[in-house]
Amino acid sequence: MSENTEDMGNTSNGGEIRLPEAPVLVIAGNKTTWLSTDGEIEEESIEATRLRIPNEPPLLIHRLAVARKLDLNPFTAFDILELYAFVCPAVPCLPTPRGLARALDLELPVSLEDQAMTLFEAMNLLLSKLAKLPEAERKSASQIAMTMARAGWNWGPSVLAALGIADGGGPYGGLDVWKSLKEWPDFAPDPPPDDISVSEMEARHRLRELLHIDAEERPQQSDFAAAVAGAFVPRDREDQPHVVLAEAGTGTGKTLGYIAPASLWAEKNGAAVWISTYTKNLQRQIDEELDSLFPNKAEKEAKTVIRKGRENYVCLLNYEEALQGGAARPQDKIILGIIARWLIATRDGDIGGDLPGWLMDLTGSSRITRLADRRGECIYSACSHYKKCFIEKSTRKAKKAEIVIANHALVMINAASRPDDPQLPKRHVFDEGHHLFDAADSAFAAHLTGMEGAELRRWISGSDTARKGRMRGLEKRISDLIGEDEENLKHLQDAIQASRALTSEGWQKRLEDGLPKGPMEKFLLQIRQLVKARTHTPDTPYSIECPATEFTPEALSAAAELEKALGDLADPLMKLAKALVKRLEDDAEDLDSASRQRIEAAVQGLSRRTTMVIRPWQSILKDLEETAPDSFVDWLGIERIGGRDADLGYYRSWIDPTKPFAETLLKPSHGVVITSATLRDQSEEDLDWQSADLRTGASHLILPPKRTRLTSPFNFKEQTRIIVVTDVRRDHIREVASAYRELFLAAKGGALGLFTAIWRLREVYKNILGPLAENGIDLYAQHQDAMNTATLVDIFREEENSVLLGTDAVRDGVDVPGRSLRLLVFDRVPWPRPDLKHKARKAAFGGNRYDDMLTRFKLKQAYGRLLRRESDFGVFVMLDSMMPTRLTSAFPPDVPIERVGLKDAIALTRNFIAEKESELQKISLDKAR
Repeated sequence: MSENTEDMGNTSNGGEIRLPEAPVLVIAGNKTTWLSTDGEIEEESIEATRLRIPNEPPLLIHRLAVARKLDLNPFTAFDILELYAFVCPAVPCLPTPRGLARALDLELPVSLEDQAMTLFEAMNLLLSKLAKLPEAERKSASQIAMTMARAGWNWGPSVLAALGIADGGGPYGGLDVWKSLKEWPDFAPDPPPDDISVSEMEARHRLRELLHIDAEERPQQSDFAAAVAGAFVPRDREDQPHVVLAEAGTGTGKTLGYIAPASLWAEKNGAAVWISTYTKNLQRQIDEELDSLFPNKAEKEAKTVIRKGRENYVCLLNYEEALQGGAARPQDKIILGIIARWLIATRDGDIGGDLPGWLMDLTGSSRITRLADRRGECIYSACSHYKKCFIEKSTRKAKKAEIVIANHALVMINAASRPDDPQLPKRHVFDEGHHLFDAADSAFAAHLTGMEGAELRRWISGSDTARKGRMRGLEKRISDLIGEDEENLKHLQDAIQASRALTSEGWQKRLEDGLPKGPMEKFLLQIRQLVKARTHTPDTPYSIECPATEFTPEALSAAAELEKALGDLADPLMKLAKALVKRLEDDAEDLDSASRQRIEAAVQGLSRRTTMVIRPWQSILKDLEETAPDSFVDWLGIERIGGRDADLGYYRSWIDPTKPFAETLLKPSHGVVITSATLRDQSEEDLDWQSADLRTGASHLILPPKRTRLTSPFNFKEQTRIIVVTDVRRDHIREVASAYRELFLAAKGGALGLFTAIWRLREVYKNILGPLAENGIDLYAQHQDAMNTATLVDIFREEENSVLLGTDAVRDGVDVPGRSLRLLVFDRVPWPRPDLKHKARKAAFGGNRYDDMLTRFKLKQAYGRLLRRESDFGVFVMLDSMMPTRLTSAFPPDVPIERVGLKDAIALTRNFIAEKESELQKISLDKAR
């Protein structure tokens, strides 16, 4: 810290702009630009900047990203993102100079010199905003800033000079902001919903109401709305929902298309329609589209809600605990101060929502995620923050809302764990329906692993070391619910004692040392030895696996011991659940709503972990000498991260996970829309929607789904080019890197590079970073830049001439209209990963045809990213000469596949993009005239 805040006393009443004595630093490629405190511009090499930084802490944006580019350990700096997060909490901002300029309504910088000036101007503007805060907010902000300054926050003196020194702050130094949060209101239960149909004509009419006057005309969108209205009519028989499979080509406008009938049904019937997605990016897009339905912000707040798993929301009790007793480390107090400012401003406490993703990167994600609710630790109405809890607010809003935006995983887990809950939604829209198979695969799998065992033990008996002040175990959560009943108290203690058979903290190290503790660790040690003995590459830094067959006598003995221990655990847990259910019945007249909810939640948690975790584990262990049931695929595996064992165990997945999805969610529903641009595999063998039925669970329905397909309104033949490069050797990474470099330069940025392996991405990144920077093209990469994937995609969307490298997660998250994406390059054909799970599915679903189908889906989804609106255009390039012709049916049939050498591919890319940009400029000039 540049000055002692203890001596500041009451010397300042605020309003003073006191800038830190720090030069401004920006970096691009292998060059850096400095703006000195005297206003002079200096350019230096990377090497010179490395030597300068330790002696001259700079003002910069995203300290960790800069450190990564300089190949330095994190260093002291004035990161303007920290100042922005304090001054403008819960207001989005991209972590780049241009992103900061947009957020603060400054002129967009072009050159590095402009970027340096932008950071300086932004600092001035942010400090000026603090000086102009209303008195009450200024006092609260000053108390928080003082706590942060005393902890060593570099921005402390400047912020306090702008705010002035506020008295008080109490024992928490002003960070106890939960006091100012509003409580959620309670309501009487709603009556059952009506069941009034939405007709096709009504859906079309509602769509017209939602569209803006200047919106693009899309006849397909109206047809889509009419078609999916078929899911919003009363069903005629139990377990026979009205399911609509709707493949809507890129540009159809399917989001507003399904919002139209869904919103109308919700209005008519007084119940919510749940819209489910696979990616957080699409959740956010749908939320933005709902502005058309609810232009009034207050009405939208009341009638729509975004729902995610509990682990996405900050827990106020966790936050208070982090502050208690002055135990927080100085660096943590700085983070907690920024979180305090966010808590006052946040829409819903969603850590993955309006809390900037780059803040997680800058602080270390664990420092923030530890404040989130963890599985099963909530004590509900026994918590002092219960009436202000963000999760409870979100849950209650969902019960009153008309539209709930959720994700596939949450919807599936809710349905599986609460099959008899009458409050579960009966009308669903599954957008990104092509991901239902993968989401169901995760939701309905059984993994007997070290991480799962440690999590279950913590849920039952609490943490062995961390956060002992609040044990988090069953004793803390339910002992007051079972009262003084000695028998039930004994069941509780029996469960806690039995949980010691599970893995505990430090289990990975003990297994490495061959020193297991308890039955589960003994079993896992045998699994570890079998995997390492039977795999072909035991010393690889990557995850390894082997078939779950022919176990040694030692493994069978350890399995029997663990199976008995799990039975000793399941028995008292189920007895506790039955005792609590009995209390609900016996004390019905005396229990208030909050106590009843706590008991119901406890019963659900006990039952869920017994039936969905412990019993499947027991089943696996009992049948260890038998082959896996026909519906399942089993294997043993060691999952590695950074070359070290992160998890290991016995894994079981459904060969067809859409079967339990259909049983637990589709059949109990009344109406379901499943939509995507890529529901069907476009091949000669798939003329009757077999692939869509397979991937969505429709094949397990009694009543066949209604199927509809609407083609894209775009002219793909005119707007895109597809090129397969024939003379780049895909296994020679330098040739691959050279091809990426030249193609990106030909497009002048606006390019997405997709990779089938992280190591290939990293090698290409190293080889092309310098040449792109020399040509003014910013390069970003997943697994390389110190930023999360969502942040990288947001930057790529806003920076028209940048380049982004990534894997499947980037492909799924990218929805970039306009010039920002005009070139997409694949390093090689994205065949499925040939692991044991895929091997079983391949045998069950058609052999090589199954491989081809999955690969065509990936190619189709990637290619579809090029066009998101009528004026878009782009080039798709595959750098794999071995790409089979049979895979090209993934693309529109009228777009020719050009197989050419790299030289011609570069020329085709350059000329096509230049031609299309020229056409757009001409159209723009004509309109201006």
